[in-house]
Amino acid sequence: MHRFAFVIHPLKAKDAARKFPIAKYFPEWVIKKVYGSRKPFIGSFVDGIESKTGAKTEGWFIICPLTPDMMMKELPLERVYERLEQCAELAKSEGAEVMGLGAFTSVVGDGGVTVQQRTGFPITTGNSYTIATAVQGALRAADLVGVVPENAVLGVVGATGSIGKTCARMLAPKFGSTIVVGRDEERTQVIADELDRARATVNVADIKEADVIITVTSAGADLIYPEHLKQGAVVCDVSRPRDVSGKVAAERPDVLVIEGGVVKVPGHPNFRIQFGFPEGTAYACMSETMMLALEGRIESFTLGKEVSVAQVEETMTWADKHGFELAGFRSFEKAVPQEAIDRARHARGL
Repeated sequence: MHRFAFVIHPLKAKDAARKFPIAKYFPEWVIKKVYGSRKPFIGSFVDGIESKTGAKTEGWFIICPLTPDMMMKELPLERVYERLEQCAELAKSEGAEVMGLGAFTSVVGDGGVTVQQRTGFPITTGNSYTIATAVQGALRAADLVGVVPENAVLGVVGATGSIGKTCARMLAPKFGSTIVVGRDEERTQVIADELDRARATVNVADIKEADVIITVTSAGADLIYPEHLKQGAVVCDVSRPRDVSGKVAAERPDVLVIEGGVVKVPGHPNFRIQFGFPEGTAYACMSETMMLALEGRIESFTLGKEVSVAQVEETMTWADKHGFELAGFRSFEKAVPQEAIDRARHARGL
């Protein structure tokens, strides 16, 4: 049996209270100073994962006690690398053979390249299977609300990032036209130039024209608001923290928002930790790491800032082989009811 490790981290300082309840009584700056000074530690042991082929794997969730702000803004990059190197050494000491980087640990710096080079430990960001599930989820949701892709407009927010770029490359050929949104005008135009019937913008409000939107940025805060969305639009939000404001859920019942990358894991997985999903489901990036272990692919698979379509398609093959599949749609940490789909269909005149 091959074993894996996967790195998780708090999205905000107060999340430390999940592991240490006393943290909820302290201000954020105190939590960051105390909790953030800790070395990475084991969050839980994971077992019960069994492929359709009969192969099994088990592993560990490793907690890196840094928030997105600490990794992206407040700490020197070298300090963040040191923490991730400590994660790899801890994973190795526990018996893991491959390690996945979750959430902002896969975004910061060079997407795992430096950590892999310094530790010699196989690393994956999990972005290949994250893209696979985002593409599959967006197309499935579009079909449910009556969007015909070849007659519709696709929007990709965060199109210059590794996930957004490949999502655009895979989905744009299926749509009538595409709007790619990025922060840098020149880099965004480069992506648009690769695609047929696409235009670039740095103004997120331009997605008002889009019928289907994939948003995947490292903004770390609300980016898409009710006024940005077309009636009956489908939005697949892959970002953690979310890009879509909670106001969309409250004010736009005609819009279908789904979370990207929620996967049913085969067997009877016991994660021994709560991250807000139904039992037996996990993020796609976690699932990619598990699939590498099941495949016996003890290697760095998705590394750095580029993800090829071939890598995405390979993870789709693994998922079919081992029994990983998209879980039911979720939105703002809740299951999407049929009524939400019906409202979006009605808004589209169906």
